[in-house]
Parts: sequence; structure tokens; C-alpha cells
Amino acid sequence: MTEVAFHFNAPDRVAYTCRLLRKAVAAGAKLVVIGSPDVLEQLDRALWTFSPVDFVPHCFLESESYVVAASPVILSTSSIGVPHQQVLLNLGQLVPDGFDHFERVIEVVGRDDEDRQLARGRWKYYADQGYTITRHDLTLKTSD
Repeated sequence: MTEVAFHFNAPDRVAYTCRLLRKAVAAGAKLVVIGSPDVLEQLDRALWTFSPVDFVPHCFLESESYVVAASPVILSTSSIGVPHQQVLLNLGQLVPDGFDHFERVIEVVGRDDEDRQLARGRWKYYADQGYTITRHDLTLKTSD
């Protein structure tokens, strides 16, 4: 069964996602990040600039097929039709279609009320479907 984790209280969802992706890719993970086109564009820009010494290889699902095949991080508006199904990182507002085909789902939740309210709905959906949910409260962490 798919593992589900919520990372709550991210002060900056995009910056936190960059750090999370860097750590996951360094550990050999393959990830799909889904969200709105605007959020994915922000993430793409941030991944190119967030660290002067680290680069997280990534591309959009619409990129050339050889680039997609070689990239450990795929940015997409949907989790359907992606090349790998190890980790799905959701920056979207809804429960992603096809999430149950992934080994893990990570939900990154910011501090604003709307984001938190939408996350509660996703949490309820996963719980109602019988998924065990791991909670990571980022306000309790002092460093990465």
C-alpha cells in the first residue's frame, strides 16, 4: 500500500520542496512533482537557483523523451503517464489521480489557512481510504 506523508507548516513551500528534492535525489530516489503550472514554473526557477553548489536534475513531463527518461525529478500537472512511480510529491490542491500507483506520496503544506484547509480534505480522503499517514510538523525542526 502507498505510504502517505504530510509535511506541515512549510514557511515557503517551494524552497522546502527544493531542499526535499535535493535530499531525495542524493539518496537515489526518483520523484514526480505535481502542481499547478504556476507553482511548477516557480519550482523550476527555484531548482536552478536555490543552491550555488547543488543541482537537482529535473524537467517537465513535456520535455524530450530522452531528457524525461534521464531525469530523477519530473514536473507535471498530473501523475498520469509519468515514467516512474517511486515518489509523488504533491504541491496541488487535490488528491492526485493515480497516487495509489506510487510507493510514496508526500504532501507539502504551507502555513496559510487556505492551504491548510485543503490539506485537511486530502488527509481525510487518504484516512477514509485506509492509508496510514505520517505527519511531519516542520515548525518542530530546527534544521534540514
